This record gives sequence, structure tokens and C-alpha cells, in this order.
Amino acid sequence: MITNQAYIFMIFILIGIIIGVIFDFFRVLRKTIKTKDIITYIEDIIFCLLTGIILLYSIFNFNNGEIRIYMFIALILGIITYILTISKYFIKINVFILKKIIFVLKKILEIIKIPVRFLDKIIHKIFKPISFIIINLRRNLSKINFIPNKLKKNPKKL
Repeated sequence: MITNQAYIFMIFILIGIIIGVIFDFFRVLRKTIKTKDIITYIEDIIFCLLTGIILLYSIFNFNNGEIRIYMFIALILGIITYILTISKYFIKINVFILKKIIFVLKKILEIIKIPVRFLDKIIHKIFKPISFIIINLRRNLSKINFIPNKLKKNPKKL
């Protein structure tokens, strides 16, 4: 019985560390990508849902759905241990990596923009005379009177 509780205590310490990692993942996203408040609220909801799912799964899987106070003490110990030891380094490393990935993606997009701009210029050169013709046709067609003036003044004759 005691060994089973010690085992569950250790598992919930690990689950606390996992929850700390998930929390830091969202902190890293907030530090590297500027988002609007609504996105921050959505991230918070996702964090709460993930944490809830992990906790419920763990409680049912490891303790047959029985909730004990020592499980929550273990969770808090796991989160505190993670935050005081690894969190600072995890955030620094992941912010650095994410900023480098964003930098590389921006460079790739700049390279892709060059042929797209070139194609855009070519398409405008090809279609500009066609659009000119269409615009002039519309103007000329609008000037042409299909209905004689006598009928325009007296529409009852139509």
C-alpha cells in the first residue's frame, strides 16, 4: 500500500514537471510571437484544457479515479521543482531556437517573393492592354443608345 502511494506520488511529481513544461511552452510562444489579447485568451484556454486532460487521465490511469491530497501536493512539488531548476534554461533555449526558425522562414519568404513579383509584373504587362480594351468597350457601349429618345421620354409605348 505504501509503495503504491510512493509510486503514485513520484508519478504526480513527473506530471507536475510536464505541466510546467507545457506552461513554459506557452510562455515561449508569448515571448517570441506578439499576439493580440484574444489569442492569449485562447492559449490560456488551451493550456487549461491540456492540463485538465492530463490530470484526469493520470488520476484515472494511475489511481483508479481516486483523488488523494498527496497527489496534489506532488503536482505542486513537481511544478515548483521544474520552475526553480530547469524553467529558466528551457525558456532561453526555446526562445533562441524559435527566433532563429522565424528568421529563416522570413528569409525564405523574401526569396520566394522575388519570382512572384517578377511574375506579377509580367502578368500586368500582358493583361494591361486587354483591360484597356475592355474599359474602352464599356465606355463606348454606354454611349450607344439602344432605345430611341422618343421611347425614353414615354416609356408606356414600350
